[in-house]
Formats: sequence, C-alpha cells, structure tokens
Amino acid sequence: MTDHDRKAARREIADALLKALERRHEVLDLIVEADNGPAAVEAIGGLLGTSHVGAEAVLGLSFDLLTKDSRRKIQAELEDLNKQLSFTLGERPASSGDSLELRAFSAEEDRDIFAVRTQDMGAAGDGSGGPAGNLDDEIRSALGRVDDEEAAWFVAIDSGQKVGMVFGELDRGEVQVRIWIHPDHRKRGYGTAALRKSRSEMAWCFPAAPLVVRTPAAKPS
Repeated sequence: MTDHDRKAARREIADALLKALERRHEVLDLIVEADNGPAAVEAIGGLLGTSHVGAEAVLGLSFDLLTKDSRRKIQAELEDLNKQLSFTLGERPASSGDSLELRAFSAEEDRDIFAVRTQDMGAAGDGSGGPAGNLDDEIRSALGRVDDEEAAWFVAIDSGQKVGMVFGELDRGEVQVRIWIHPDHRKRGYGTAALRKSRSEMAWCFPAAPLVVRTPAAKPS
C-alpha cells in the first residue's frame, strides 16, 4: 500500500467517524436492528455513504471517541489529511477492496493474464529477477511450488474481470509477496486492495511465516 493510499484510507475512516457521530442516533438504531455484524456494516455504509472500511470503523467505534475533545481531534486529523492528499478515495475506488477478490491461479484459465504480466515485466514469475522463460514451463514450475507449499499465486478479479496477480514465494522462511496490476487498470487503487486481500490468503498458505512485501518494479531495462 502506498503512503497516499494509506492516508486516503485513514481519511475515509475519519470522515466516516465524524458522519457517524453527527448522526449517532440513526447509526445506533441501525446497529440495534441489525441481525449481525456484517448486516450492521452494510447498513451503516448505506446510511453514511461510506466504504466498507469506513463502516467497519464506525461499528468498532469506542465510547471514548464520543466526547467533544475526541471529535475535535478527528476533525483536525481529517482537515490535515485533506491538505496532504491530492485525490479522494472516490478517485481510487478500488483501493477500499470492497469489490476485489483473489482466486487461486489456474493454468488453464489464467495463462492469458500471466502472459500479459510476463510481457509487461520481462522477468520470470518466481521473483528471482531472472529473464522470463517459456510461459508454460514457468506455469508448470509455479504450480509445482504451490503443490510443495513453497508458493501461492492468485489472480485479482473485480466484477469478473482479471485486473492483476499476486505472487507469494517462500524464501528462507519468509514469504516474498509481489503485486502486479494490469496496465489497463493501474492508478485506481487495485494494488492497495490486492495487498490487503493477500495478507489473509498468505497467512493461511504460510502460517507463522513473516510476509515481506516487494514494491512492484517497472519493466526491467
């Protein structure tokens, strides 16, 4: 996640908290009437016009944030973030991660997007930094590492469209995580969303192994 995206997410949360405090009676009524937590989050998001992340923050709101002093601090933080950021979360809607899904890489279904990634990066998919090899040989090697629990590859999908890939490679006890977003879908926040989604997936695939996120590089020269 880039520093700008972190600030944008924090601004979304601060804005949601202020809206919730201003409409606290309506928010409380929604929470009391909700069947469960997910239903409450959805209802809060609809009422306040905020993202899933913002609605979750509202549901987890602590009582100590209801004081006037706390509200002033949140307002001050929001104003500071507004000064620092040149874009809104609405301009990078994918960064919230609400609509993005990660699916395990399939040799048959996802050869196409891996081919685009390889052409774009010009490097092997294993993260070694070496030149790209034969596409099918790389896929076979990757799936072999997946079977040996040494790698985990995912395809990032939004509304049925493949927008990128997430690569996890186990190296000396650490999981090297790399995010690649299709050139047609960059600068929309998909990298941030994919990174968020990947953390739980990688933790499930590699329990107890620390994650090391590698910033996506430009196409090697």
